[in-house]
Amino acid sequence: MSLTLQINGHPHALPADLDLTTPLLWVLRDHLGLLGTKYGCGQGVCGACTVHLNGAPMRSCVLPVAAVAGQAITTIEGLAQDGKLTALQQAWCDEDVAQCGYCQAGQIMTATALLASKPRPTDAEIDTACAGNLCRCGTYARIRRAIHAAAQV
Repeated sequence: MSLTLQINGHPHALPADLDLTTPLLWVLRDHLGLLGTKYGCGQGVCGACTVHLNGAPMRSCVLPVAAVAGQAITTIEGLAQDGKLTALQQAWCDEDVAQCGYCQAGQIMTATALLASKPRPTDAEIDTACAGNLCRCGTYARIRRAIHAAAQV
């Protein structure tokens, strides 16, 4: 059975022989070449694989591709429009958030969803929303500053 996914506003037909239990993460990376979404733990715990499903942050490493058919999927590649970074992505750069950078796509996807639902979040709301995204480098204070800076735009 063939499946078409709506990713970053565009339809993507998947191979007819694709196992529909394959996690969305691997479809994005291995079949569609969208490498911004990262593999971290493979258990939905670290947040490196976060994408938006109908605007809500979801862990793509534990999400079977069959479960997302007909829904709007946004990856980190889908945030910037016409080469222009979002206010959050720009704040991320301005605040020098990234150290190793591995968790950053998942962090940004989670923070983007937070700002969509709470345009001026408090520190406590940021901490709660982002608690499931792990950063081995410990850049949490810079992440919070970048979210606050983007909220001011």
